[in-house]
Amino acid sequence: MYVCICNAISDRQIQETVAAGATSLGDLKDQLGVATCCGCCAELASSYLGNQHANATQMVSPIVVEH
Repeated sequence: MYVCICNAISDRQIQETVAAGATSLGDLKDQLGVATCCGCCAELASSYLGNQHANATQMVSPIVVEH
């Protein structure tokens, strides 16, 4: 699933980056570019840092962003 629509960053990419050692939203921004455009994905992207999404089937509401 896409977490960052603006930059086409998936949950899998975020999970892999966290598994490789990313510990902050800043790390995700630097390494992937997540949350560098509209910022709507920052909260969801950050949630992968706390628990590395042990429950990857968590349901999330889609966010509609108009550019």
